[in-house]
Amino acid sequence: MFANQNKKVHFREKQGHVVRSLYKRILVLHRFLPIDLRALGDQYVKDEFRRNKRASSEEVTSFMTEWEKYKDTLQTQVLQSAGKPLSSVKFGADLSEGKLSNFQDDQIGQLYELMLESTKSSRQFDIQEDSK
Repeated sequence: MFANQNKKVHFREKQGHVVRSLYKRILVLHRFLPIDLRALGDQYVKDEFRRNKRASSEEVTSFMTEWEKYKDTLQTQVLQSAGKPLSSVKFGADLSEGKLSNFQDDQIGQLYELMLESTKSSRQFDIQEDSK
């Protein structure tokens, strides 16, 4: 009985390490975004990971798969943007109708709010880059 419990604890610890590693990698990649998108993205990632801390195994699998895809897409875009002015680089990806049909109503609402915030001409965040 104790051996089985130890396996569960070990699995959760290992799973937690994988989640934290992905979370940190995404935040590192956000450092390459324009400052306003970085602030918006960092806050969104923090909120989403916090909101899903107590998700079921099935939800965690789906959650991690989607965030891995996001990380891979962003990493590719960051590498492709090397040496280019940030204003000329398009970050992100379009969502297909098929993907959108799998979203729950609250997720559609979040996505809509994120889209509105990221396309505003004067964004909610008034962030200045440090002059070094």
